[in-house]
Amino acid sequence: MKRERQIIESLLAGTGITIDGSNPYDPQVHNEGFYGRVLRRGSLGLGESYMDGWWDCENLDQFFHKIISAGIEKKISPWSLVLVYLQSLLTNQQTRIRSKKVAQEHYDLSPELYESFLDPYNQYTCGYFKDTNNLNEAQEKKLDLICRKLQLSDRDKVLDIGCGWGGFAKYAAKHYGCHVTGITISDEQAQYAREYTQGLPVEIKLIDYRDLSEKYDKILVCGMIEHVGYKNYRTFMKVVHNALKDDGLFLLHTMGGNHSVRGTDPWINKYIFPNGMLPSIKQIGKSIEGLLVMEDWHNFGTNYDKTLMAWFENFHKGWPNLKDKYGNRFYRMWKYYLLSCAGSFRARRIQLWQIVLSKHGVPDGYISVR
Repeated sequence: MKRERQIIESLLAGTGITIDGSNPYDPQVHNEGFYGRVLRRGSLGLGESYMDGWWDCENLDQFFHKIISAGIEKKISPWSLVLVYLQSLLTNQQTRIRSKKVAQEHYDLSPELYESFLDPYNQYTCGYFKDTNNLNEAQEKKLDLICRKLQLSDRDKVLDIGCGWGGFAKYAAKHYGCHVTGITISDEQAQYAREYTQGLPVEIKLIDYRDLSEKYDKILVCGMIEHVGYKNYRTFMKVVHNALKDDGLFLLHTMGGNHSVRGTDPWINKYIFPNGMLPSIKQIGKSIEGLLVMEDWHNFGTNYDKTLMAWFENFHKGWPNLKDKYGNRFYRMWKYYLLSCAGSFRARRIQLWQIVLSKHGVPDGYISVR
């Protein structure tokens, strides 16, 4: 145990982090098995040992900001990471059947959970904190930004691929008068979205994106391509190309990585987003080549740090109403998820992009709005 602790301490050297130190970002270790577990299993061991109460940290977001900025995870390459890579390389992890795994395990959790920390439009994607520090205002600003970038009007027939709980559909139909078709593979989301958008020109369909056949003036993909997988990016873009009218616009709102990858962090893959992964600029570029014209590329990834911190604050406040249903290990899992992701965005390891694309290029040039 002493040797394993020394190895971990040497990895942390230069980060400013001290095990059992007095700073809010210093981990407090309660179980000496923590060190070996991390060395053997990497991020999976780090996350699972936190869920099990083997260590604590006052400010997890600061802890992760520091270790991710220092690249500590690159110095530990356990077999769990190799196995995730090999699985993704040898098999398509986002087939029709496998793509439902994340819906069933994550998005089909009770609406009460998501309502406890999201804004009134149930936006489970990054807010736009321009001239505001309020989450609800930031999410409305994000929705309006999308509508303005897509140049929506009451004549438009809009497709929202991965529509979530219907927040964008409700906002766009209510404020811009357009007709919105939202699609999802989550039973819970579809049921909720239908009730949430009742009385508006909105249709919610429970279908896979690969089954789309109609044409639309505008298409939105907001926080969904992270579940498509690198083997399906080209197929996905072909579907969008076929569904978009010749003079239409397509907006892709996605988290993105600085490097091309074929899988995701083992802990995130096991507990939060099964079979998910973040696309890179290179992968997106390759997927749209010869199909779509890039009109505008907007990065506001630092806003995701603020979004995640606001989500956690709401989640923590609302936990007394959820704890009997989910239990303490679930609380620690979601705290770890939200705050580790906040630290990753703060370290600029992950980005948030909004990309506007057309089929043939906007004739007079696209006018960017931000």
